[in-house]
Amino acid sequence: MAEGPPRGRTPSPGPGGAPGPPSPRAAGAAAGSAGALSSPAAAASKWVRLNVGGTYFVSTRQTLCREPKSFLCRLCCQDGPELGSDKDETGAYLIDRDPTYFGPILNYLRHGKLIINKELAEEGVLEEAEFYNIASLVRLVKERIRDNENRTSQGPVKHVYRVLQCQEEELTQMVSTMSDGWKFEQLISIGSSYNYGNEDQAEFLCVVSRELNNSTNGIVKEPSEKAKILQERGSRM
Repeated sequence: MAEGPPRGRTPSPGPGGAPGPPSPRAAGAAAGSAGALSSPAAAASKWVRLNVGGTYFVSTRQTLCREPKSFLCRLCCQDGPELGSDKDETGAYLIDRDPTYFGPILNYLRHGKLIINKELAEEGVLEEAEFYNIASLVRLVKERIRDNENRTSQGPVKHVYRVLQCQEEELTQMVSTMSDGWKFEQLISIGSSYNYGNEDQAEFLCVVSRELNNSTNGIVKEPSEKAKILQERGSRM
């Protein structure tokens, strides 16, 4: 009876000495090693290195291309850059701008929020946003600058304070019914008062405040009934 080739041995060469087809196990190992070699290169293509005024920033291509018409998207878009730019010896794109103000620009592209450190001027962020042509950020910074200017032109906010005396059973109702801009500031216990036929009632001083400027567009608002009650109680003190 004829016997087959021994197990585990490599098949003999084919006609003419040519090697036979590789085994499935060998082919799978070769494919796996090829994938391992290509995956780091594919991962590296997702990241972009920027040299902004001598400071290095690293971000993903997806983040930099969040604004399709921006300078950064045109510089390093995956389909092929629309703008030419020199690179340094590390392969980073060279951008001749202030790196201090590039941080808020990059963070805005990352999460869509405008966060500016106290030591940075909003006008500087606006200048960079206009250079990088990020239209939504330009609008956002202009709105913040406008709001700050309006707040400064109005001057400091002044408050008027009142001290109200009330018993414990009146305290909850008085605080819950405050309106017309009155806000609770402080509660001071002043002991108890004797009430004939009942138990002693604890008494408190309630400090409330409200902005002094009570006008809108030159029209003075009349206080409501609740505000008048607070004023009457305060005048008795």
